[in-house]
Amino acid sequence: MNHITNFWNYFQQNNFVFLFLNEISKDEIKTHFDKLIEKLHQYNKDLDLIIKNKTNEAELIITANGNPYLFKEVELLVHHAPVIERWKIIAFLQPETNLTKFENGTDKPLEYYGITLRISEMYFIPLENPNKPTDLGIKVLLKNYIVHKDNPRLREAVYVHIEHLIGEKAFANDIAFIEIGQLEGDYENLIKMYKLTSFITI
Repeated sequence: MNHITNFWNYFQQNNFVFLFLNEISKDEIKTHFDKLIEKLHQYNKDLDLIIKNKTNEAELIITANGNPYLFKEVELLVHHAPVIERWKIIAFLQPETNLTKFENGTDKPLEYYGITLRISEMYFIPLENPNKPTDLGIKVLLKNYIVHKDNPRLREAVYVHIEHLIGEKAFANDIAFIEIGQLEGDYENLIKMYKLTSFITI
């Protein structure tokens, strides 16, 4: 319990640094961010955090990086979060609700260890496991799979994108397995990646 208290005390005392990230020097931000991560890792070394800044308010997201064994830890930490003005404290990455940017192809590419992917350029096809018919798998199809197929971080990069799209809990609970392949010419039987959330909830 001490580690939870220490984490929230540090965040509460320094929340303005994280609220006004754009107005503070990179070195100062790094110092505070490293310290905050250190406090989080004293509680659980496998958890992570994401800070999203908006005008006059911000979100602190505590994430288990999609590991369902750590969900309880995340929930416990967020349960003890103090109320801090202008902050929204959230357990887990939430599903993306604004899909317009993906539909229009105006989404920003996400870069991950030198791998650049855009949700709007990704497709998938559902896969079935004959031994477990209730398990949903997907094959993710990428334009530049051939370029990155030998990169050991490719699978991780794809997972991070899907997790940001459909939310951490759906990623862990609703998708049993993922394959990755090259996007070929015929798109007719393919489903655009941004439609994955509605596909899962059918």
